[in-house]
Amino acid sequence: MDEKNDIVQLPTPPAPAVCNASSANPPSPAEFTFPPREKVAEEVVPKPVGSNRDSRDTIDLEKQAPPKRKRFANFRYNVFTVYRRLFAFVFCANLAVFLYVMISDRQLLALVDATAVNLVACGLARHPMVVNGIYRVVCSLPRSAPLWLRRRAANAAHYGGVHSGCGVASVVWYIGFLAAVSRLYWTSSPISPSTSDFKFSAAPVTLCYVVLVCLLVMVGVAYPTFRRKYHDYFELTHRFGSWTVLALFVALLMVFVHEVSRAQRESFGHFLITLPAFWLLIAAIIAIVHPWLLLRKVPVKAEPLSTHATRLSFDHTQISFAKGIQVTKHPLRDWHSFAGFPDEPAPSNRNSTISNNRDSTISNATTLKGHSYRNSTISNNSTFKKGHRRNNSSFSIVVSKAGDWTADTIQNPPSNLWKRGSLMRGVGYGLRLFNRIIIVTTGSGIGPCLGFLGDANRPLIKVVWQTRTPIKTYGQGVLDLVHEMGPDPIILDTNVLGRVDMLPIVRQQVDEFQAEAVFVISNPAMTQKIIYEFQSQGIPAYGPIFDS
Repeated sequence: MDEKNDIVQLPTPPAPAVCNASSANPPSPAEFTFPPREKVAEEVVPKPVGSNRDSRDTIDLEKQAPPKRKRFANFRYNVFTVYRRLFAFVFCANLAVFLYVMISDRQLLALVDATAVNLVACGLARHPMVVNGIYRVVCSLPRSAPLWLRRRAANAAHYGGVHSGCGVASVVWYIGFLAAVSRLYWTSSPISPSTSDFKFSAAPVTLCYVVLVCLLVMVGVAYPTFRRKYHDYFELTHRFGSWTVLALFVALLMVFVHEVSRAQRESFGHFLITLPAFWLLIAAIIAIVHPWLLLRKVPVKAEPLSTHATRLSFDHTQISFAKGIQVTKHPLRDWHSFAGFPDEPAPSNRNSTISNNRDSTISNATTLKGHSYRNSTISNNSTFKKGHRRNNSSFSIVVSKAGDWTADTIQNPPSNLWKRGSLMRGVGYGLRLFNRIIIVTTGSGIGPCLGFLGDANRPLIKVVWQTRTPIKTYGQGVLDLVHEMGPDPIILDTNVLGRVDMLPIVRQQVDEFQAEAVFVISNPAMTQKIIYEFQSQGIPAYGPIFDS
């Protein structure tokens, strides 16, 4: 890799702010504790005329001008999101074709094939290899491409709108098919107009109604409100429901082909292999079965970080940028997805990397009109080396207490876990389209962000992280990794400062850092709030979709 391409020029850093508490011993670079609020100096030495000081010395959040929002911002970014736009496009396109088919001829085979097409598309939209391909293609634009185009391509994470759109559309097509079959059955009409001897028996009609019940249950539990409140029930119902529907579809197709082929005086085999729905059903079976063929029980090395978090390391495969793993303690119970990040390289390489990034830093306090945060600035040069940190043999995830499964994992660290499928890319992959980004995260959300360390071509990153007692909770090793992500990380300790409104801080950093996008990883409510605030102001913001 070209060493010159790995050096990013930064503006000359400002001189440290002179505070009343400057006589106190400053913390070492390895310490990220914060002074009590009452000891933080409220006054900073005025900026001399012609000096090299800038606005980062004093950040008066109360004097920021109210942000100007785009027209119809609430509708565009809260109601009609990119996810829902994709859903609406897929569903409305299907609905238009459905109405045409129902008005024109209502051919049974057309209804069967359309149902199968949507079911296959619905399944493939969640397959790891397909998802990786979507990210690979959509996010392959060079950084020299127009910014407006890169901003749209970074929305690749909303592919779930296609999944849900095809899923609901398949139910509409299936109801149309069921209505046509029911009409023929209840009116004792012949299956084929060419022969009047053959009519539908009760078997296919009964199977049709059983499949409909299963489909409606799956759509119902997938409704966002139910899915968020009862996620474990949603996951189990969706998984076993899809298996049940697939098995019933196989039985229904066989019975349907048997009766229709007999009515049209064709052989069963010839009619079956010439029916598109048959091949589509095979594709659906492969899409569902394939990840389970890769089911493995893999060894795990647990490193307790605190009573709130633990680090799990895997060495069964390599990991690349912005990929995650699905793990569980029992393959038929709830699965949990985590974004991975590469482990530290060999000790000699790691020491050289840290010396490049940490030995040349100092820590100073910046006044935030009543709040302070720890800000590390480059002291002896104006460059930051984006060292490519990638260990080809292992990777890790950070598990933070957020439920029964994670709490048990922290209290009783496992030695083995089940994994399925291949590693799957996530929303962070789209951020490699930008030159400069700001990562906003809270708590254990820092874990997925560390995945950027595995990308040699990652953008220049500014981290704003709000968490409780970072060293005590996550350990010095994780904080070292945070400092390797980018220059001047801002770490807000809520144990000292309380919960700080991050929006004004990030808004100012966007201007000063000249960021092209903001990446947010937090709980769903906070993620949605920050993303909306910046999108409504014309600043591209991205984060997890929370739709699985």
